Amino acid sequence: MLHFQTWKIIGVVLTCLLGVVFALPNLFSKETVEAWPDWLPKRQLSLGLDLRGGAHLLLAMDVNDVRKDWLESIREDARRRLRDARIGFTGLGIQGNAVVVRLAQPDQADAAMRELRNLIQPIGNALLGSVGDDISVQRGSEPGLIILQPTEAGLQQRISNAVSASIETVRRRIDTLGTSEASVVRQGSDRILVQFPGLQDTTQLKALIGETARLSFHEVHPSISGFEAQSSRPPPGYRIYPSADEDGFVYLLRETPVVRGDQLVDAQPGFDQRTNEPIITFRFNQSGARAFGRFTQENVGRPFAIVLDDKVLSAPVIREPILGGSGQI
Repeated sequence: MLHFQTWKIIGVVLTCLLGVVFALPNLFSKETVEAWPDWLPKRQLSLGLDLRGGAHLLLAMDVNDVRKDWLESIREDARRRLRDARIGFTGLGIQGNAVVVRLAQPDQADAAMRELRNLIQPIGNALLGSVGDDISVQRGSEPGLIILQPTEAGLQQRISNAVSASIETVRRRIDTLGTSEASVVRQGSDRILVQFPGLQDTTQLKALIGETARLSFHEVHPSISGFEAQSSRPPPGYRIYPSADEDGFVYLLRETPVVRGDQLVDAQPGFDQRTNEPIITFRFNQSGARAFGRFTQENVGRPFAIVLDDKVLSAPVIREPILGGSGQI
């Protein structure tokens, strides 16, 4: 007959009891568990899609749209560069996967090549350094013909940046549903996997993800903080916006934006080559460049707010006028 020492029996029983106590919250609803006293365990096991069911969405990046938008951006940047350098052209348009420039005077080809090569951006990161260029600028088969073409590496980096930005946007929107169990991850080079355990009706989720992101640039009130405005009525024309970081911080911004998102031609994450700090480079169209240039010229030393979906992403200080229609933050 087997005989166990008393202390061993007590130890096994206590271990089993502890296991039952810590597993107990899984037998009750979340609302019931939250009403328990603080000294009782409340952590519940998060069941995955295989056990609990839920929503499983796979989002794909439209590569053709990314390429089309980039070619249009290159075309407008080339137009601005040549006009600023007073180099005439008789043709400037998109042909296939390239932007083709036809100069009015072929003998200005060298000067035009120098200007257009300023559009080239290195590909890489702060760790690896530059590993190539995003655009190739070459002479065409005829005199006065110049071809600007995105490189394959440049296109892949642009797609990767777009996916990264989309992941953050999707994650912020899903967080508004009030759950910590949802998963938003990259799958492959151009897809995003969204998993939402326990969600049976995906209508709201699809509508939330499918909304067009609203990006805008706003003036920050020069003397009244967001907290001060909360205790009284905001001045006419101003509105209180929460921080996207959900840290409780609020900003008092002019409701009418300085520049709207549809005036933004391009925005890409990157690294400052001098400080290795993360930055975002951006470019506006002609009307956006004029409005932003005028605003930054009149407000040097003051902050402006970058707002996405009515939440403030950041409020950097204007160090100097940004007059060229592009910059970095």
